Amino acid sequence: MSHTRVRIGVLGLALVAGLAAPVTATAAPSATAPAPAPAAAPTVEERRLDGDVPQEILRRSGFAAVAPVFARGLGRAGSYREARRVVAREGSALWRRAVDRAQGRGPARGDLSRDDDRPLYWARLTMTRELRTWEPGFRLTERQRAALFGELERTSRGQSDIRLPHGGSGLTGKGEDGRTGTGVKRVLLTGFDPFTLDRDIRISNPSGAAALALDGTVIDTPDGPARVETAVFPVRWQDFGEGAVERALRAYLPRVDLFTTVSQGRVGRFDVERTNGAWRGGFPDNDNVSRTETVPVADPASQPQWTTTTLPYEAIAAADTGRFPVYDNTSVTEIPAGDSEPVVRPNGPTPGSTARAGGGGDYLSNEIAYRATLLRDRLGLHDSLPGGHVHTPVLEFGVGNADPAAGAVTDPAFVRNRLDIVAQVRAIVAVAVSASEPDRADRTGRADRS
Repeated sequence: MSHTRVRIGVLGLALVAGLAAPVTATAAPSATAPAPAPAAAPTVEERRLDGDVPQEILRRSGFAAVAPVFARGLGRAGSYREARRVVAREGSALWRRAVDRAQGRGPARGDLSRDDDRPLYWARLTMTRELRTWEPGFRLTERQRAALFGELERTSRGQSDIRLPHGGSGLTGKGEDGRTGTGVKRVLLTGFDPFTLDRDIRISNPSGAAALALDGTVIDTPDGPARVETAVFPVRWQDFGEGAVERALRAYLPRVDLFTTVSQGRVGRFDVERTNGAWRGGFPDNDNVSRTETVPVADPASQPQWTTTTLPYEAIAAADTGRFPVYDNTSVTEIPAGDSEPVVRPNGPTPGSTARAGGGGDYLSNEIAYRATLLRDRLGLHDSLPGGHVHTPVLEFGVGNADPAAGAVTDPAFVRNRLDIVAQVRAIVAVAVSASEPDRADRTGRADRS
């Protein structure tokens, strides 16, 4: 991927996660061989594809061609190994195409604003639906089909495309331009898919838009350049419970200078969430599945009820980063020690309390913040790695276009709001990098010993 150098305040992000040509199959297997994986019915997410809005978004962005190309590739695969190569190639190509479109490279292939994150989301679902309903001409087990889905998720979300600079050896991988790597700060940022689509299927997520706009870019800060690498995550409880966040981030946290998970939060404001809670509040995800329980993690015996940000929240809140105010949000909801009813604590949790909502709520935005910061702590990086969660403002449509039943899929105010949010995310990252000077050598040593 070509390298892009950007300065603070040029584009626009959002997720409100925290508030709210198939071929004939082969003969039957022997009794001792693993059972083949049958084609399955589309998921709730995939069934939404047939609506007018997703089809318009795909058509107006040029991403309607993604599924047919993918289907032809699968149809030509003569083995599981060949199918996996097709999935990896086309998943990565989708991510690169979405990033390139957002960053102004290549033809737009449609009149939809380049900063729009929704073509990536809906095109990915066209691919997962093709894979789910595909009937190969060779034996494919349940485990193998599941592995193909995992490969598609990772590659099409940028999780397999993270290329961090190596100190002193120059920028490497995507975005290489020959600049020295010495002094280049390394930032990892994550966003989310659109969600609450049954409420308004037109929804865009500025956090996903920010991830596309910033991936592989270099931000100039008062303390020098910062290279940003990004990925996006699904709005599905099951993926998080199966360790998707930890798998994606574990190898990179010891190597970055700062990380932030990002999602859409409240109307008209940014929040730097001070505290994250170990509780799922049950709000339905994109597959209309609910979970009300303690956040499931590895080694639950050592699981804390709360984790905290190590982002420089005071500096971020005080800086002039854009038109939306930025708050240091300290409020949580807890069950105090010895009690049974939840209460709101404006200044954070009290000793021994049980989490019922972090500053970012009890949905998947809180959970990704909890998981990422818990991983930071379990890697021994709490005292040396700035990291936490930023909530963006809700991305709103323009006046007269708020009705999901009759509204257009986009409008000038909608685009302007998204661009402004993304630009402010970029500025917040620049402030966070400048206000954080961790000891990189100490951090690497701690991580290696953990």
